[in-house]
Amino acid sequence: MKAKLLHTQEVRISDIDVSGRLRPVSELSVLSLMASLEALGQQSEIHIRKIRHQGGRLKLILGAHRVEAHVRLGCTSIKAKIWDCTDSWAELAEIDDNLAHSDLTPLDLAIFLSRRKVAYEKEHPAAKHGGLRGNQHTGGRQNDMLSFCQSVAEQRSMSTRQIERFVAAGQGLDAHSIALLRQSPNRVTLSDLQVLGKCGDPVAREMVCRAMSTGAAKNAAGALRAYKAPPGQKALSDEDQKYLKINEAWTRASKAAKRQFVTQRAAELRALLLDADEGSDDAS
Repeated sequence: MKAKLLHTQEVRISDIDVSGRLRPVSELSVLSLMASLEALGQQSEIHIRKIRHQGGRLKLILGAHRVEAHVRLGCTSIKAKIWDCTDSWAELAEIDDNLAHSDLTPLDLAIFLSRRKVAYEKEHPAAKHGGLRGNQHTGGRQNDMLSFCQSVAEQRSMSTRQIERFVAAGQGLDAHSIALLRQSPNRVTLSDLQVLGKCGDPVAREMVCRAMSTGAAKNAAGALRAYKAPPGQKALSDEDQKYLKINEAWTRASKAAKRQFVTQRAAELRALLLDADEGSDDAS
């Protein structure tokens, strides 16, 4: 079904369902909008959909920050464009609006990009079966998807391959995991999401997300090592892991490679040795 704009009108805020958003509102953005609303009034309409098969229920598509700003200012109504559309069209609109913002975290990107793929395939069922190769029937839509990934990559100074990694990482996240990760005091990175995506054990994934949400683990790799460590055995720290990798590479390297490394890193190595000597003197 093609989306249709029904009309534009003032709508009671209490009639709008704002649940199920893919991203929580930003406090800073809400405060900024409140100041703008007090000075200039509402400059653009929010977008909502009328769900006919649910008794005409009004569901928010775009404008969660504007709705929240109006509520805090004590407003009871808001100007809105009302649409008749499918679930997937509404989700695509919400996602693309958010992807236009530059303040998205890696977690946000993974969620939006992976959900966009699902929503797009619901709107264009033939695209799901064609793969990125496409064919005479689905190739055009596959090119749309590929062009979208390339466009997002260019806007964010990333490679298309990186965008594909975000899509894959987001596909492994359920609502519960996302809620836990949003509570993390540390920034959730793409590496963290990839570790979770490769974790086939649901119990392990739950424990990793919980450890990150409380700050007990700085990253997913460390949390997973701690979970898998035998009882009574302390998991290796990140520093120990890095040391082992360097030590292993040094052991495997040829004499010529070691000489080249020492020559190129001489100044840095001398400084580290001096630091180590001073540390020894302090300890004594």
